[in-house]
Amino acid sequence: MSQYRPFTPQDAIELAKTLPGPFAASANLDCHEIGDGNLNLVFHITDQNSDKSIIIKQALPYAKVVGESWPLSLVRARIEREILQEEYRLCPGMVPEVYHYDDDLALTVMEDLSDHVIMRKGLIEGVSYPLFAQHIGEFMARTLFFTSDLGMDQQLKKEQQGRFINPDQCKITEDLIFDEPYRIAENNNYDASIEDEAEALRTDGELHLEVALLREKFLTHGQALLHGDLHTGSIFVTPESTKVIDPEFAYYGPMGFDVGAVLANLLLNYASLPGWIQDETDLRERETLLLNMVRDVWTEFESRFRALWVNDLVDPMAKTPGYQDLYVQQLFRDSIGFAGAKMVRRIVGLAHVADIDTIPNATEREHAQRKALSIGKALIKNHRRLNTIGELLDIVSTAVTATTTKT
Repeated sequence: MSQYRPFTPQDAIELAKTLPGPFAASANLDCHEIGDGNLNLVFHITDQNSDKSIIIKQALPYAKVVGESWPLSLVRARIEREILQEEYRLCPGMVPEVYHYDDDLALTVMEDLSDHVIMRKGLIEGVSYPLFAQHIGEFMARTLFFTSDLGMDQQLKKEQQGRFINPDQCKITEDLIFDEPYRIAENNNYDASIEDEAEALRTDGELHLEVALLREKFLTHGQALLHGDLHTGSIFVTPESTKVIDPEFAYYGPMGFDVGAVLANLLLNYASLPGWIQDETDLRERETLLLNMVRDVWTEFESRFRALWVNDLVDPMAKTPGYQDLYVQQLFRDSIGFAGAKMVRRIVGLAHVADIDTIPNATEREHAQRKALSIGKALIKNHRRLNTIGELLDIVSTAVTATTTKT
């Protein structure tokens, strides 16, 4: 049995040499640690004699962003690997292929996606991804539908829920998204210039009620097997391709949490745009593109989800007239609420987004932070009454106007 130890680049090379398939015996292997995340080591192994390459990802027994004072279970590596395999089965080509794994070492060897870029980076640079909404809509529809009581045997689903209980990762989410932004907490991290916004979050009883309802749903509503951290930093893209990575926060939870995460990160990029684009015409065009992408992500997801319901439903009671509409309506509202919570946490919580944090001008950066908080709070407060994606975009427009008026 393997003895766990954190890998060095040389360890990664030695492992790669033993794997059947990726590299020839004559391979001249090089390794770079490329992990910039908070919880793992990630090694990029390349053969200097060919174009072949792989990724080796190893979980650490603590949160790298904090240190050994924040211990984490290595079981998450097994969960992530099995989720990748399940997602690959449901959506081949939309996640990296797993080549090898060692659960004792908490590592997975997988397809290298170096020909893609992290979507967050591409969006900051102004790249357009015309197929993204179709791709992510398909990914979310299939992974959520076919791991729910709608699309799989209910007893098998219960067994699968047991395999993917992920308490350490869920605890991080529960604290960082649904608790700490709304009180004084050691992990909170925000610029002093928005202390008034942070104080407003801590004293807004209407907001706290809605967050409490969203938190309850996250804690108790095991609808489907979630990716659990589906933001633009966990998606590799080209204009023609979309690949989802890093499902280590996967667990059985409310479908809207995944959908909301995608919407939130597109809206965070939208909020950042004036900090990156000075030309007014270019800015308006890019803002329109981002809002259209938000609209299209929901529309593509909903149409694909409803089509699966019609063609692949396994629950006979779910065929009851009117049930599908009520189900999708609630899923939409959940998505909006979770999107708002995700946005708030990315401004005042532990881990931010580069879209906003790396804006060079401090004044523009503060404005983006305030705009993101305004949108996030509005989505949280209004999510239980919204019915259409058009209403969501109206809420965004009103929140932005209110922010502009204040500044």
